[in-house]
Amino acid sequence: MKDFFKFVFASMIGVILSFFVIFLLIIVIVTAVVSTAGSDKKADLKANSVLHISLNSPISERTDKNPLGNFDFMGIGSEKALGLNDILANIRNAKTNDNIKGIYLDVNSMPTGFASTEEIRNALIDFKKSKKFILAYSEVYSQSAYYLASVADKIYLNPEGLLDFRGLSSEITFLKGALEKLDIEAQVIKVGTYKSAVEPFILDKMSDANRKQVTSFMGSLYDHLLSKVSESRKIPKDSLFSIANNARLRNAQDALSLKMVDGLKYKDEVLAELKTLSGIKQEKDINSVNIADYPLKEKDGGSSSDRIALVYANGEITGGEGSDEVIGSERISRALRKARTDKKVKAVVLRVNSPGGSALASDVIWREVVLTKKVKPIIVSMGDVAASGGYYIACAADTIYAQPNTITGSIGVFGIIPNMKNFFNNKLGVTFDGVKTGQYADLGTVSRPLTDAERAIIQNEVNKIYSGFTQKVANGRKKSQAYIDSIGQGRVWSGTEALNNGLVDKLGNINDAISSAAKKAKLKDYKVVEYPSQIDPLASLFDDTGDKVRTYFTKKELGENYTYYQQVKAALSLTGIQARLPYNISIK
Repeated sequence: MKDFFKFVFASMIGVILSFFVIFLLIIVIVTAVVSTAGSDKKADLKANSVLHISLNSPISERTDKNPLGNFDFMGIGSEKALGLNDILANIRNAKTNDNIKGIYLDVNSMPTGFASTEEIRNALIDFKKSKKFILAYSEVYSQSAYYLASVADKIYLNPEGLLDFRGLSSEITFLKGALEKLDIEAQVIKVGTYKSAVEPFILDKMSDANRKQVTSFMGSLYDHLLSKVSESRKIPKDSLFSIANNARLRNAQDALSLKMVDGLKYKDEVLAELKTLSGIKQEKDINSVNIADYPLKEKDGGSSSDRIALVYANGEITGGEGSDEVIGSERISRALRKARTDKKVKAVVLRVNSPGGSALASDVIWREVVLTKKVKPIIVSMGDVAASGGYYIACAADTIYAQPNTITGSIGVFGIIPNMKNFFNNKLGVTFDGVKTGQYADLGTVSRPLTDAERAIIQNEVNKIYSGFTQKVANGRKKSQAYIDSIGQGRVWSGTEALNNGLVDKLGNINDAISSAAKKAKLKDYKVVEYPSQIDPLASLFDDTGDKVRTYFTKKELGENYTYYQQVKAALSLTGIQARLPYNISIK
């Protein structure tokens, strides 16, 4: 008995000590995370410095204040990633900073959308007005990275490297066969000939209408890419098309012979040239500063108390609060109301980067845009995508700006209710029975197929939402509803196409939209204030740390495949009638 108590006592001591050690470890980790998040340590900027730009991580609209975003503890960490807002601001600041002599563009891929790449590319073109140099080097250029690098004064490639330039492609995964094997029927209710988000569930290949729209908007995107590269590299556009179409870029020497790059160099040779360009002696180290550590951020405007509110609406659209990466109708509506009722705010810019989502949540946000428009100018700036529900929340604005390669339109509505009766019965041996007080009490259940009457009810509601959607677009764009229907039907357009058919007003970036808002509000001196406020790092840590940790490690493990994980997760979480874009589009 004595040995028993000794054993129990020792075990208790061990548990207590283990708990104490774990508790201390948690305190250390939390302290490290919070101190990292709270600090704003910047590199010292010396004379004759070179701004090092490496954009190989996904680019969000705003720099994430998530304390785990730059977490680094005991070898577990991630590279500091800037949002598009800070990338553009730092490039603009470097243009006028005398200590910055030029830019070293070190990019091999651009895991972001077309329009974000376009914004950065345009900022680099503007930087060149300062007569400072831009030098690009990589061992491998993806098409997106080369598109960005094509503005550089000199483009260098490793002698054994690769430049990928093959044109654009689109591939859709169809699930109809898999669903049939599982005895699951996707019951689709939609409006829109081109509303192809439902096609993977009911077809085994693209419909003719979908093939037509994809061919059209991808052709527009590709034509823009070729035109801009042609302009920068002084290579005829038809020659670039031939190079890609015939796969003529097969090695580094091909890239040099075809004048796609200016030289084949190793890293040490590039560094030596950077020293010469920046006025540094060869025996000394380059004064290099990473754009993520750039010491001086652009100020938000002048000394006036007048303000322009910049409201970020980023991600899929849902009801509730959402987050910085998900548009919650409550959070964005509250931000618009706050900007509308603030007397210091003279105009609003709504930055939309969204493939759509809940039709109801989209309508809630649309209403706040309409109310804002009645009291002060509201301008929309479209990012990589502003389609379906993303276009819904934009259509009432005074003016809509898009990039030529923004994806927009997709004015259509759909709903999907799976019929899983045969799956449960035949595959699992599960059956259902029950009692209901009315014939429609269990409408929407997945345990049986829809009746004709139930399908008619849902179809009528989808038709009603589509009619309301097209009417609201017609009112906002000052077009007839019939015309909007003719360019609607779920069809996806590029920004260039949308300009031609009247869905957007002008091609331009977020700064063009801000300038337009200032002009409409008759402002010359103003500050730009961002809405909604990002979550405080400390509050964020204790609010949903589990989600952030899970997301961090999932992204780290899946890499570029994280996009597919997000798509599956989003598909499984669909509820209600949707106004959603069927594509995720990026340059590879």
